[in-house]
Order: sequence, then C-alpha cells, then structure tokens
Amino acid sequence: MKARLPLFTKVLFRAFLNLCLLALVIAFIVRVQFRMDARSFLLAPAQDRIIALAHTLALELNETPPSGWGTVLEQYSKTHGAGFYLFDERGDQLAGPELQLPREVMERIPRRERRDGPPPQDRPPGPDRKKGPPERARDGRPPASPFLLATSNPTRYWAGIRFPVRQDPREDPKPGTLILMSSSMFGGEVFFDFKPWLTVVLAMVLVSVAVWLPFIRGMTRSISRMTRATGQIAEGRFEVHVADQRRDEIGQLSEAIDRMASRLSGFVNGQKRFLSGIAHELCTPIATIQFGLGNLERRVEEDQRDAVADIQEEVQHMSALVNELLSFSRAGMKVIDAKLAKVNVAATVARVLEREASAESTIAVAVEDELNVLADSEYLFRALSNVVRNAIRYAGHAGTIRISARTIEGLISITVADSGPGVPEHALEEIFAPFYRLDPSRSQETGGLGLGLAIVKSCVESCGGSVHCRNRQPSGLEVEIRLPKAEL
Repeated sequence: MKARLPLFTKVLFRAFLNLCLLALVIAFIVRVQFRMDARSFLLAPAQDRIIALAHTLALELNETPPSGWGTVLEQYSKTHGAGFYLFDERGDQLAGPELQLPREVMERIPRRERRDGPPPQDRPPGPDRKKGPPERARDGRPPASPFLLATSNPTRYWAGIRFPVRQDPREDPKPGTLILMSSSMFGGEVFFDFKPWLTVVLAMVLVSVAVWLPFIRGMTRSISRMTRATGQIAEGRFEVHVADQRRDEIGQLSEAIDRMASRLSGFVNGQKRFLSGIAHELCTPIATIQFGLGNLERRVEEDQRDAVADIQEEVQHMSALVNELLSFSRAGMKVIDAKLAKVNVAATVARVLEREASAESTIAVAVEDELNVLADSEYLFRALSNVVRNAIRYAGHAGTIRISARTIEGLISITVADSGPGVPEHALEEIFAPFYRLDPSRSQETGGLGLGLAIVKSCVESCGGSVHCRNRQPSGLEVEIRLPKAEL
C-alpha cells in the first residue's frame, strides 16, 4: 500500500510549522516586554522610508523653482510607484496632478485657516499662553511623524508628512504637507517593501532545512529500507539485511527485523527439512505396502478383492501425498541452490501443453518466441504445469484457457487466465499457502491436497520471481507469474 502522504513531507511540514509557531511566540514576548506590536514591525520601515523621501525631496525642491515642482514630483511618482502631491499650510495644492483629497485625509493634514485681514500682531509671552511643539524645526526639515491610512470606494492607501515649502527664495520655509497615494499596499516600495520580509522568510526556511533535512532524510531512508525488507519477508525471502549504524530506536528496530528474518528463515527451512525427511521416510514403507497388496490381490478370494482394492486406493492416495510433499520441499530450496539460466518461455509452455492438455479443454497461446526468462527450467515447468492443470480441472469446461506472456518493467509476465467461477476475494492470497483448500471437507472429489499452488509459489520464488492471482470480470481467474528477463 502506497503512503498517501510521505513521512518526509509530514516531518518537514511539522518542522516548518514549529518554526512559525516559535516566531509567533517570540513576537508575543516582544510585544509584552517591549510594548511592540505588528504595526511597529510593518509600518516602522514605511515611516522611515517616507521620512527619507521627504528629506531628499525637500532638498531637491529647494533647488528648483516652483514652476518645476510638478516635474520633480512626477519623476518621484514614476520611480517609487506612488503619487506625490504637495499642499501648503492652508490645504491648497501647490504641485502634482490635481487631486481631491478624501475627508479622512483632510482631517489628518494640519492646516491653518485662511485669513482675509492682516496677520495679527505677535502677543508677548505670558503665563496664559499655551506652549506646544513648533510647527517646524528651525533647519526646515520635516518632523519624524508621518501618518498612514487607507480609504475605500475606491481603495487607496495614503501617507502624509509635514513638509517645508519655500515658494520665495527670500522667505523662510513655511509648513506644508507632502501627500503620497497608491492604489495597492504592495504596488510600490513606499508603503510596504516585501523584499526584506522575503529575505527573512527565506533565511528561516534555509536554516530550518539545514537543521532538519539530514535528520529527516536519514530517518525516512532507514524506514524505506525496513519497509522493503519486511515486504521481502512477507513474500518468503528471508535473506535480508537492514541493520545500519544508527544508535536510536530505528536502529534497534532494524536489528530486530534482522533477527526476526533469521528466526523465520530457520523455522521455514526446518519445516521444509522436516517435510522432506518425513516424505523420504514414508516412501519405502509405502512402496513395500503397495508391493504386498499386489501379491495379496492375486491370492485372496473373489469376494475379498473389493476390500483389497479400497486399501490400494488409499495407499495410492498416500503415495500421491508423499510425492507432493517431496515436490514442495524440493521447490523450497534457496535461490542460490536453484540452477538459474536462460529459459525460453514459448518452449516451456509447449512442453506443459504436451503433458497437460486434454481433448475436453480449449487452450489459446499468445507467447512470442524470443521471450526468455532467468529461471530454473524444471522449476518453471513444474510451476506452469500446476497452474495449467488447475485451470483445466476447475474451468476447462467454462471456456477457453488463455496463456500469454509480455514484458513489464524489465520483467517477463506469464499469465494463465480462465473463465471459471474464480475464488473469493479473501482467498486470493491464501490459496498459495500449503494445504489450503477452499473446500474445508478435504474430500478427494472436490479438490487435491492443497499443495499445487504452494509448489507454484515455492518454484517461482526460488527463481527470484513472484506469483499473484486475481479474479477476472465477469468471471474467471488469472494467475500471473513474473520472472526476471534474461539478458542477451
């Protein structure tokens, strides 16, 4: 079963999420301890940029006559991606494209009311005169207190800052307001410059990857190795080795898998040796019994021959069981003991049909002559014989049995498909187990000994291949044998 979401992706995502949560915790601590909030982090750089732009623009306008102020503001607008406008202390526009300021912006502009009469005489300072911050600094530079706000219908972003206006070179600068306007928060670098934040994010990601990636790759590599090993063990191949140099729980699990594979290999090989020994030991007494029954049949009376025939039938059944056990134990040898060589698939299929085909069944073959597999010729012959024999026995009457072969991903796939009743879905893998039969009664009329497909599995796996079966639609069973392709 393929993982829906790889462990590597899960761990990397959790590492990045952990980094983000850590950043939020640090931001919360900074806000509590130093009374700083998101506005400070996001708007402080924008305020600094606006102050610097206003200072540079003020110096440039001081060297430019008022008739050229519009050209200077237009150049700044193109360079910084925002509109630049200049207003005097009475709220009248001095330079820039004609602009009608929204009410929210007008309220933020410090203005002096227009007066028709002469300016009032300066009053002498007294105790009742209120003191406050001067409207501008003595050197004419704007104070560091810009405002930022947004308006809707349409959406616009505004910034304003006190600005020294010198319309006459012979006069001192008068307080005015520089207005900046943009239709997007991210359209220009005045209001929000994403480059520093992008740099910070990339740096955090790189640090996280540098810290976590070696750990994650090492862990997922070990888990993948153990997954492949356990899959091989499940298929009956116990010659696996997954233990590595890790000294953590994963390393301990790898060593446990190696020990389990070694123990299972001992158990399975011991079972096969036991079956082989028992079968060999039974061959001699069974042959003696058959010989004795043959002599007894010639000497008994006519009315007793039926009883002797029944005994002979049971002995023959016992002999068939012993032969199947011998075949199963021999087929369970290790791969290194099998005589692997180039075997032609078409020639092997022809040998099988010469032995197993019958007049009651129809068999169609679609195998190319040049297909060769790396296998033991006798093991492959025995495996195909058992599969074809089963197909003829249980589905020969239901339609044509088709034998085909093709190349799939560097392997040769040999399939035997019939149109019989098939098998239940839950039994598709169990039918390859020794002594497993769909009919629990185990009568001789409803099936064999339950070793046919077990021998097929042992023979194929001894050649380094695999065997599977699946039900066909609307009916039928297909057995597929995959073996390595023989190199030229």
